[in-house]
Amino acid sequence: MSSPSSPTRGRPPRLDRARTVQTALDLLDQSGLDALTMRRLADAMNVQAGALYRYFATKQDLLTAMAERMMDGVADAAAEARGGDWGEKLAALARAMRTALLAHRDGARVFAGTHATGANTLGFADTVVGVMRAAGFPDDDAARALHTMANFTVGHTLEEQAALQPRDQGPADPGLLADAVTAGTYPHLKASLPTLTSTDFTRLFEFGLDLLIEGLKARH
Repeated sequence: MSSPSSPTRGRPPRLDRARTVQTALDLLDQSGLDALTMRRLADAMNVQAGALYRYFATKQDLLTAMAERMMDGVADAAAEARGGDWGEKLAALARAMRTALLAHRDGARVFAGTHATGANTLGFADTVVGVMRAAGFPDDDAARALHTMANFTVGHTLEEQAALQPRDQGPADPGLLADAVTAGTYPHLKASLPTLTSTDFTRLFEFGLDLLIEGLKARH
């Protein structure tokens, strides 16, 4: 048994990159991106803030690593898609990406500000481009389809997560939009108000995803 004066007693767990990223994701889920600082992360890991810079030169480097972790396994969605149709595979990949971002508070905000080049992110991108090339799309269109699908998915999820924030942190109450439309002369908005103020984000996402895939099919 170690004596009370043993230098190992009370020593925090060894700092490593994987544990640092996981702790950062845990803090993200607890308090959101705005509250995630290197100092707060260091406190949660019981280390000095300077120790984190051994793995991450800047907070942006940390966010990039977090984005990469969030994409773990997302590329597998193509192989798990029902049927072999390229449209179904592309839809499955987009849905899996949205699910991965929604799994963490402010996940889309983290991902949108990074340019990860790890195996998870590049593997996902390579899978999307591969699906499109196998379907007969030329290389440039396959790459543009990747950009379009990823931008749509991230943009939608950004808005979705913003709308789901607590009212004192998120955007204005949808009721304010309804009041403004009803009080003004906006007949077209008034007719579609139930949809405009709906919180059925999955239905909205699927509508946009369907438009994207049908557009690609028309171009094919």
